[in-house]
This record gives sequence, structure tokens and C-alpha cells, in this order.
Amino acid sequence: MKKRYNSILSLLEKCRTMAELKQLQGLMITTSVIRDVIPLSRLVDFCANSESGNLSYANSVFERINRPSLYIWNSMIKGYSNSESPDEALNMYSEMRQKGYSPDHFTFPFVLKACSLVNGYNLGQCVHNCIVKTGFEVDAYAATALLQMYAASGDMHAALKVFDEIPKWNVVAWTSLIAGYISNDRPIEAVTVYKDMELWSVVPNEITMVNVLVACARSRDINTGKWVHDRIRQMGLDPFSLNLNFNVILATAIVDMYAKCGRLRTARNLFNKMPQRNLVAWNSIIGAYNQYGQANEALGLLSDMRAAGLEPDKATFLSLIGACAHLGALVSGQALHAYVSKGNLAKDTAIGTALLDMYAKSGDAERALEVFSELQKKDLTTWTSLIIGLAMHGHGEKALTFFKKMQEETMLIPDKITYIGVLSACSHVGKVEDGENHFISMKSVHGIEPTTQHYGCMVDLLSRAGWLREAESLVEKMPVEPNSAIWSALLNGCKIYQNVDVADRVRRRVRELEVDGSGVYVLLSNIYAGACKWEEVKMARQLMKERRIQKSLGHSSVEMKMLAP
Repeated sequence: MKKRYNSILSLLEKCRTMAELKQLQGLMITTSVIRDVIPLSRLVDFCANSESGNLSYANSVFERINRPSLYIWNSMIKGYSNSESPDEALNMYSEMRQKGYSPDHFTFPFVLKACSLVNGYNLGQCVHNCIVKTGFEVDAYAATALLQMYAASGDMHAALKVFDEIPKWNVVAWTSLIAGYISNDRPIEAVTVYKDMELWSVVPNEITMVNVLVACARSRDINTGKWVHDRIRQMGLDPFSLNLNFNVILATAIVDMYAKCGRLRTARNLFNKMPQRNLVAWNSIIGAYNQYGQANEALGLLSDMRAAGLEPDKATFLSLIGACAHLGALVSGQALHAYVSKGNLAKDTAIGTALLDMYAKSGDAERALEVFSELQKKDLTTWTSLIIGLAMHGHGEKALTFFKKMQEETMLIPDKITYIGVLSACSHVGKVEDGENHFISMKSVHGIEPTTQHYGCMVDLLSRAGWLREAESLVEKMPVEPNSAIWSALLNGCKIYQNVDVADRVRRRVRELEVDGSGVYVLLSNIYAGACKWEEVKMARQLMKERRIQKSLGHSSVEMKMLAP
């Protein structure tokens, strides 16, 4: 009997498929080994937690067990916490407690993970109380899971308190705290925690380094990022120096850090050295090229990516469509639109908004409106993109109509970017009174403090309408220093209405403030030339020369070929 028992245990260890498992289960029933807790526990664990397992089958076996062991309860809770139904893990935990079982340090991590996944913050606090009552708060395994739960719930104060109470800080606890700050959009604090970890002489692992690199990327901290990369080299973990055991995740994090910090040449060189590249690596380099204004490079990588056997995902398309918008590459944008329409991505709000923005920036307002109307779900970014796109291309009345429609038909609250589009629309159609009302309500109704861009829109509105004294007065009252765009808006009004007096005053302010940007000086020169004030023309050009400001050259581009679908 013992020989058969050991044989079945050995077969359970070697089991790889559910078909094999069911055969073993039949053998266990006929030999009565099924009554023994150890082989029964392993059978349930395989069904609940192996890659080829079946959680529903595990549950059917579990329901037939009269008195499940704590190990079996934990296996089921773990299985559900890793499934698409984490709430079932919490139900299982509740049932276990009701039946008089006491959880152990293996139970808590999976219950807390389920709490994180279902936003069960209150239940997580109850589990915390249970951990304290049962004395497991000193257990590093349970305490780290508790830290992760609080971090996932956004309560970093509680997470840090749990961390401080862990008797011995191991690398898992430190890494969990770093990851918690990153997930709560506090990357600078994540970097600080890592530096503290080094001071405590805790040796980081590859997971730690991936998280720190993510923090450096998000905070655009290239100096710390380079230091972390050097530290990885010192530890002998640099994937670009190893011939074997290439860690694609760590390599991707290094590339992403350099890319997001603007070191595109370094990022691309490292990217080219990668013996294997996952989708995240491709998206990282494509997104960085788009972010730093090298849209042609971003678009060029699509064919390379597909040649490598990878299909673009949502993140890829967002970057590529953004690149088309930046270039005004309408044909390539249309090709991408056709590509995403083959699947369900075109219905995605973020993709639809990107397409709308691309069409609007490429001057195809009609197609932008079509994309907008086809979207079932529209968020604030969608509405804002349409309003700005319409305003930008001379459809100010339509832009204002859609803003009104957004306010009347949705619960969305406009933000500062929305108001830039609204004020720009008012400027393009000369609606001074409406613009002033929106400028006032922006702060009084929605509590949005005007930025330089909002003031720029208002100065442009007043100047275009010929209200130059009011525009000048607004510039004087601004709580922030006017930039070259604001001076250019005011001077543009002076040029339209041939107002040399206001232009003179602007020239004096420009001289005092040492304003950069060739547009201001060119406008001044043109205004004086129009009034035949040649000495002043000479002064404006001399001032530009003294400050070594080059005249911005106009340029145009021609799209040569369609992006291959």
C-alpha cells in the first residue's frame, strides 16, 4: 500500500495535463489514496494553480471534500486570487473563517491580493486586523502582502507604516515599497526609497532595478538613471554585457529609461543590441521618437517591427497615430485607421480620440467629425480634441457649438486644455464678449487658474477684434510674465489695425525683457515698414541682430508614400 501511495505521489509531481490528472484521480479513488490529505491536497493544488489546471474542476473536487485541510483552502484561495474572479477568493476566505479555520501566513497574501484587485480596501483593513490578532504582523511574507494591498489602494501612508513595522527589511519589502510609489505616480519618492535601500546595504535584485528604472523614466531623471545602469553593471546583471540568460524585461527598462529621458541615440543603440525584443521594447522606442518630435523615425519602425514578427497593439497605434498628427501625414494616418478598423481597436475611446486629433491636425475636419460621431464612448479628451481641432482650422462656430453640447448633454467638466480650445475658437470668430465670459467662468465656476496660454488666447482675441488698449491692459495685469507668443498676438493686432503707438510701447517692453523668438522682431519691423518708419525698422532689425536671434524659416513637407498596412 505504501509503495502504491508513494508511486501516486510521484506521478502527481510529474503530472502535466488535466487528462493525466483525471487518470490519476481515478487511480486514487480505486486505491482509496484519495482519502489521504497529502495526495488530495496536491491534486487540488494542480487543478487550481498549475498552468494547465482547471479552476472549475478544482472547485468541483473541493466541494466533495468533507473536511478540507488548511492547505487545500489556501490552494483554492490562491487559485481564485490569480483568476478572472478574484472576488471568489474573498468568498472562499469568508467561508473558511465561518467554518472555524484559522488563516496562516500563506492565506493572507492571496486574500490581500484579491482585495487589491476588487478595490476591497475596507475588507483589506479587516484582514489587517486579523493579521494583528493572529500575530502575523511580524511575518515578512504577510506584512509585504499587506504593504502591497495598501499601495494598490492608493494609501501610501498606511503602506509606509506597515513597512516601518516589519522587523527585518528584505529585498521583497523594499521592492514592494518602491513599486507602490511608482504605481501611485510618485516616482521621485520611489528613487529616494531605493537610495535608502542601498544605504541599508540590502542587495537589490533584477525586479528592484526594473522598478527603479521605471521611476527614473517617469521622473525624467537621467542622472540617477545612468547611476542605476552603472549599478546594474557592477552587480553583473547588465543584459547588454551578458551572452547568456538575456533578461529582456530589464533590458527593455534600461532602453525605456534612456528613451523617456530624451537620450534617443543611446536608447536606439541599446535597442539595436537586444538579441530579442518584446512588444514593450518596440513601443518604448516608437513612443520616445514620437514624444521628442522625431515622428518620421517612429513611423519608420512599424515595418521593422512587423518584419520581426510582432503585431502592433493599442500603445503602438497611439504613438504612430500621434506621429502622423505631428507630421500632418494624412495618407499614413488613413492607412493606420484602416489597419485598426480591421479589429475592434477603432471602437476604443483612446484610439478614436487619437484618430480624431490626427484628422483635425491634418486639416480634415469632416473626417474628424465622422470619427467623433462613430465613437460610442466619448471622454473629456475626445471632446477637447474635437473642439481644439475645429478651432485650429477655422471652424470656430462649430467648436463653440460642440462645447455647449458637451456641457448640456454630458456630465463632463471642462479642464484647462478644453478652455484653450474654447478661447481659441472665440478668437477665430471674433466673439469678444463670449470669450470674456468663458475666461471669467473658467475660474469662477470651475476653479481653473488661467495659464499663460489662456492669457495668450485672450490677448489674441482682443487684438484681432481691434481692442488693443484692452489687450495691452490685460498684458500689464497678468500675474505671470508674458512670453513671446503673447507679445506676438498683441503686435499682430497692431499690424492689422496699423497701431504704431501700441507697437512702440511693446518695443520698449521687449527691449527691457530681452524677449526671445524671431516673430516679435519681424512683426515690429513689418509694422514700422508699413508706417514708413525706416529708422524704427532698422532699430528692430538691429535689436534682433544684437541678440543673435535667427529668423525662423518656413518649411513644408510632402508625403511620398502610404504606410504599408
